[in-house]
Amino acid sequence: MRNLNLRRSWRMLRNVSGIFLLLPLALLVSACENPEAQAPSSTSFEEALQSLDSLELIGHVQTLASDVYMGRAPSTPGERQTLDYLEEQFLALGYRPGGEPGVVEGMEGRLWTQEVPLVSITADPAMGLTIAGNGASREFAYGDDFVANSPKAVQSAELDASEMVFVGYGIVAPEYDWNDYEGVDVEGKTVVALVNDPGFATKDTALFQGNAMTYYGRWTYKYEEAGRQGAAGILLVHQTEPAAYGWATVRNSWTGTQYSLVEMGDEGVTVDVEGWISLPTTEAIFAQAGMDFQDMQEAALQRDFQAVPMGLQASVAFDNTVEESISHNFFARLDGTLRAREIILFMGHWDHFGMDPSLEGDSIFNGARDNASGIGAMLELAEAFGRLDPAPQRSIVFMATTAEEQGLLGSEFYARNPIYPLEETVAAINIDALPIWGATNDYVVVGHGKSELDAYAERAAEAQGRVVEPNPEPEKGSFYRSDHFPLARVGIPAHYGNAGFDIIGEGEEYGRRVSDEWNAQHYHQPSDEYSEDWAMGGALQDMELWFRMGVDLGYSNEFPNWHEGTEFKAARDAMFQQ
Repeated sequence: MRNLNLRRSWRMLRNVSGIFLLLPLALLVSACENPEAQAPSSTSFEEALQSLDSLELIGHVQTLASDVYMGRAPSTPGERQTLDYLEEQFLALGYRPGGEPGVVEGMEGRLWTQEVPLVSITADPAMGLTIAGNGASREFAYGDDFVANSPKAVQSAELDASEMVFVGYGIVAPEYDWNDYEGVDVEGKTVVALVNDPGFATKDTALFQGNAMTYYGRWTYKYEEAGRQGAAGILLVHQTEPAAYGWATVRNSWTGTQYSLVEMGDEGVTVDVEGWISLPTTEAIFAQAGMDFQDMQEAALQRDFQAVPMGLQASVAFDNTVEESISHNFFARLDGTLRAREIILFMGHWDHFGMDPSLEGDSIFNGARDNASGIGAMLELAEAFGRLDPAPQRSIVFMATTAEEQGLLGSEFYARNPIYPLEETVAAINIDALPIWGATNDYVVVGHGKSELDAYAERAAEAQGRVVEPNPEPEKGSFYRSDHFPLARVGIPAHYGNAGFDIIGEGEEYGRRVSDEWNAQHYHQPSDEYSEDWAMGGALQDMELWFRMGVDLGYSNEFPNWHEGTEFKAARDAMFQQ
């Protein structure tokens, strides 16, 4: 009854607020200026809002996150079950296939999916890391002390007495006057690098962007840069605060099968071995080298830092099982009535980590919050858009992506191979891991200040009596960690946001505490399962906000853009200059 009562309480709150029932102001203005851009009737708009149902959302989560779906790993039976469920649900809502053109029962038409060719690489866990030098040799255990894999589709990989070099943050960023590789040759060697970037440690805005992580702080960048420098291997130092997750997340995420896109091949990759080392392992290795890790970490914060040979050699060897497979992005489409070629894209990933039989006890990564909740929200939004009369002038497309957990691969593949022309894609709204702690006074935009979509979110939040806030934890680099990022990088204005921490009746301190506890105990772990303790008021608020944004965009003639000075604006501008 708790969720039902929360739902009723939120309905009462929103009905007390008269502005909540009003159509978006921008939509009304647009309709007056352009007679063709007819707004939906107030009756259908309210019916659509009322159709957003937290109990139905929970039903979708319970289905998709059940053990029957086996953790929804790409290219597994769990994928087929997930795609079948999505097709069944969207058909029932009156949507049509929105994926690649194909032949269906002898007739030309669209399929529900886009094929995403993947290569999976599974490293044999029977490996150990040996660090030799300075009169000693130490062994470290796979999983507990380190994780390692190869980004290359090869049958075996190794580091054989590879010289180790500490390269600080492992960053080459001319715009920040920073080069950790200057003056050092790491060809064929193994680099040790810190995660995040110098601004996080110092909070000094003169270093990168201060506390806010830049793309240079992401592990993906570190691996890429080590490859460009010709290194044979890279070991990232794990620390919970700068990484934004604990060692359990590293162990669960970087062991077992790893995926990459077939079309990328070894693009940009020359390292043979990528890995992480725990903080205790790091401290032991630096002590073996005769170095104090804390002192070296401090030295790495200086702009004139010079990479330091450690006088140690790293050795690790393992066999790989390499397989190519086909996974799928899923698409459902509601055709626009006036400008059907113009697309508003709602997106969220359907995949999670599948199963790990090596784990004792629960071995299924159910991914209830991450991201069965996001897929459930898309189904609720699809129902709401289908109730609008007249329907939106622009087409509404729902895209459920694959292999997000493996490095945003499904979204990356779509950005490289778009089904819908990028210049006709109005905006993308990304839905990833709904809040489960109750209704909030605030709504957080990740990447606030980057695009004109902020104004759409602000209008929608105002109608709810909420305020829009920038991400209070920019050091976590969340803008670069979800599926909107590959689309943003090619120029599509992309929105990513969710309920903030200021939970109604509980406050911000409580909100931060329960969020941190969930991340520590459940994020990327088998325990990410649905619980009756979930309070869905914030999820309901967010669905309603995204719906309002979609309505605002769907009956508008505007094409939002990135703000001046944003790294994605040039790509968007180029679309309209062709």
